[in-house]
Amino acid sequence: MVERLLPILLLAASNVFMTFAWYGHLKFKQAPLLLVIVASWGIALFEYCLAVPANRYGSNVYSAAQLKAMQEVITLTVFAGFSVLYLGQKITTNHLIGFALIAAGAWFVFRAPA
Repeated sequence: MVERLLPILLLAASNVFMTFAWYGHLKFKQAPLLLVIVASWGIALFEYCLAVPANRYGSNVYSAAQLKAMQEVITLTVFAGFSVLYLGQKITTNHLIGFALIAAGAWFVFRAPA
């Protein structure tokens, strides 16, 4: 059970860091771009320290395609929460439909081969 759950937890944690690295600076638009880039790279280092082991450990129980599909669903979930809670933006019906279609794609990746 741990071998299946650990990659998911690591991917979720890595996505929190990466979402802050990519989008956190949007609350600080007055900050110089070079500073934002350097700060983002520093945050992304922690993301890599979680994502690489997640994929390494995950490859023992999931295919590469399953890991990628899982990553996309986790990314959208983390981003939706971040967008609402940190950026104060609303998730619209169209966003939810788009996210659901991506999740449906992930479902097909995890579905047993036909």
